[in-house]
Amino acid sequence: MKVNINNNIKIEETKNFKLGNLSTNYSNNEWSEKEIKAALLEITEQISEEQEKLFASDNHSILIVLQAIDAAGKDSCIKHVFTGVNPQGVHVVSFKQPSKEELDHDFLWRVNKNLPERGMINVFNRSHYEEVIVTKVHPEYILGQNIPNINDLNDINKEFWQKRYQSINEFEKHLTENGTVIIKFFLNLSKDEQKNRFLDRINTPKKNWKFSATDLKERKLWNDYQLAYQEMIENTSTKIAPWYVIPSDNQWESRLLAGQIILEHLQQLDLKYPVLNPEELKVLELSKQELMEE
Repeated sequence: MKVNINNNIKIEETKNFKLGNLSTNYSNNEWSEKEIKAALLEITEQISEEQEKLFASDNHSILIVLQAIDAAGKDSCIKHVFTGVNPQGVHVVSFKQPSKEELDHDFLWRVNKNLPERGMINVFNRSHYEEVIVTKVHPEYILGQNIPNINDLNDINKEFWQKRYQSINEFEKHLTENGTVIIKFFLNLSKDEQKNRFLDRINTPKKNWKFSATDLKERKLWNDYQLAYQEMIENTSTKIAPWYVIPSDNQWESRLLAGQIILEHLQQLDLKYPVLNPEELKVLELSKQELMEE
């Protein structure tokens, strides 16, 4: 099963972009859950193979960015897409509320120090984009960052946000020019489905720990968050690092779409295992001979 990744998912044209025009459900139950799980398993096996070649070749790195409203399925997407992949080659970073140390640096500092080494896949569960999402919905957070000439909410204007978008685009351009492939996912969840998942967390004892009253408080700002996500995608979806808006009301379809996109990016690198030169092959043969003579 191969999914058609079209411009309704890969956002390349952002002029007059409207997040609300995109569906949160991909196929309307076109596939059975069994078929989706089987297809995803096949994809994860291929991702595992490509990850080994990525690690061995040691000349590229992969940065996967996951952004979404609460309960959209970021954690489960990571879990199911990377099941079976060598954990030594994948590093997941979850970005929470910034610490005092992080607030004493520029907003990209904590992200920069968690970037993947060559040969590695790093997954950001939330990311630098929180600084144009949460802070845009709650601009008062910016005042706690002690930025020069930002003294009150009136200073946090359109020009301020445009500079942040520009900083992010330049940062990602620098990374791609140095061998990092950036794959950015926004898991697009409907308000009705978020409600269903919150209720499920409340009604299922073993999921109670997942629910936070803060999530409900933020849900009241749904329209503000949707606008912030829309403006984020519109201003930071570039040719080198486009956003993929993944319909996420059906979690298994969401995982399948994300997995296929990751696999396609890996395959486009045409990764190969390193080929030894004649001198290295000679050492290999001598080592084999020594072992055989033990």
